[in-house]
Amino acid sequence: MSTFIPSGKDISRKWYVVDASGQTLGRLATKAAMVLSGKTNPKYVPYIDMGDHVIVINAEKVKLTGLKDQTKLYRRYTGFPGGLREESFTRLINRRPEKVLEEAIKGMLPKSKMGRAMGSKLKVYRGDKHPHTAQKPVAL
Repeated sequence: MSTFIPSGKDISRKWYVVDASGQTLGRLATKAAMVLSGKTNPKYVPYIDMGDHVIVINAEKVKLTGLKDQTKLYRRYTGFPGGLREESFTRLINRRPEKVLEEAIKGMLPKSKMGRAMGSKLKVYRGDKHPHTAQKPVAL
């Protein structure tokens, strides 16, 4: 009996849609990261991107537990001296709720070429409408 070794031709990608309304940010992000990385696929191997596409809708309705919604900060660096910018969770969720979910999910993926390829299969939308109905996504 020989061992099955998948190749790039054996990959059939599915589309999943996740409704973020009322869900906790971290728990939702771990589910999405597992699907994006392909670890839910029985043919998973760590050296091939076996992940599926994930569509997240209602990003503005995601919640945090405890006091994190008041204390959580998002930091970025502009590249210039003194260019560290901070923004609170409440301000960022009002301004760009997609960014909050993208940062949480992509932060759980590998920091490599393959991780960036996995992250490109993630689509996050503010409301409940998305332009991927032709792909017939299944609820996760």
